[in-house]
Amino acid sequence: MAKKLDNVSKGSKNDFENQYDSTWDDEDDEEQHDRTKVSKQQTHCTGRDLYAAKDMQKYRHMCRSIKYAERSEDDEREMFNLRFYQNTIPSRPDGLFIQDFHKYWLHDYKKLENTHSYIQWLFPIQEQGVNHCAHVLTQKEIKFFREDDQLRRRLLESYRLMLDFYGIKLLDERTGKVGHAKNWRQRFENLNSHTHNNLRITRILKCLGILGFEHYQAPLVHFFLTETLVEKKLPGVRQSVLDYFMFSVLNTSERKKLIRFAFEKFESKEQFVWCPKRIQRRFLKEIKTRKAGNPETHPSGAESGVPRQTLKARKQKGTGQGLTSTEKLVPIFQFLFHIKFYDSADDDEELDQVHSEARPHTQPAVFPKLD
Repeated sequence: MAKKLDNVSKGSKNDFENQYDSTWDDEDDEEQHDRTKVSKQQTHCTGRDLYAAKDMQKYRHMCRSIKYAERSEDDEREMFNLRFYQNTIPSRPDGLFIQDFHKYWLHDYKKLENTHSYIQWLFPIQEQGVNHCAHVLTQKEIKFFREDDQLRRRLLESYRLMLDFYGIKLLDERTGKVGHAKNWRQRFENLNSHTHNNLRITRILKCLGILGFEHYQAPLVHFFLTETLVEKKLPGVRQSVLDYFMFSVLNTSERKKLIRFAFEKFESKEQFVWCPKRIQRRFLKEIKTRKAGNPETHPSGAESGVPRQTLKARKQKGTGQGLTSTEKLVPIFQFLFHIKFYDSADDDEELDQVHSEARPHTQPAVFPKLD
């Protein structure tokens, strides 16, 4: 009975941890999420950062509710973000135009690290940041950004500016694929030691989703998941990747792929709290099925570092292909050894038997070629 209650308790805890994650639901019940309040006591008793889950859920719902009406309350508001990106007003309090940032701040890592008032101007979102001189993005501004090519180009330059600061390079403008910049080792050190950049990256991901670069989100998150969970180069970013970055991705299908990737690469799977247990059980079943169907690519000892021999390698061994020069000489020495003990070269039947024993079974009556 006690065991049954314990299982119920674990199930309830997991359901609570995932109440703000609609990745696996239809995401239609917005009111249910908005009514639920999170206490500090509740956040301490669970493994997932529920404030982060709530924040990212709110962001995704906000993006879904963006509308472009002919007239709205935004018409009465000054469009500071639009004018800044049109290069007609400077940022505050820094007093810099958008083109100044792109021209003079690129590679100036000291300024980019120590100044905290520019990120809200470069990547405006529908939330107030710590710089109260910056302005919340309006729906009318969103419409302009998504439709104006010049604004999109300048936003892309801002993205490149920050990627370079983090040691990352945009490899494909069409897909958003990213990779390591030449100086990535030094920049990764800065990322690990200055974790406030995790908040900046979260803002950048949100901005990309709002202003028409939604397809850029998943490639950047996948890059960070790889660097944290696989390569283990960014331990200082790991928690933010799981709590914030993954759930900024607006495309539900892409978000599911990222969560699955994170689960597969997460070492202590019993501690994985970023999707419901029912989904984790499905993942484990699919992984087991895939391994059973592909024993050559997923042998039992592969994860422990035991070298594995593929089917192709075994076939090559049977035919003599893929062998070293010394290995190829072995059957020849065997053949010569047997000839020495035969008195008559006319005894073709016995000599043919020696040939057969000296050569690999699948090899025709031709000696292996030497390197």
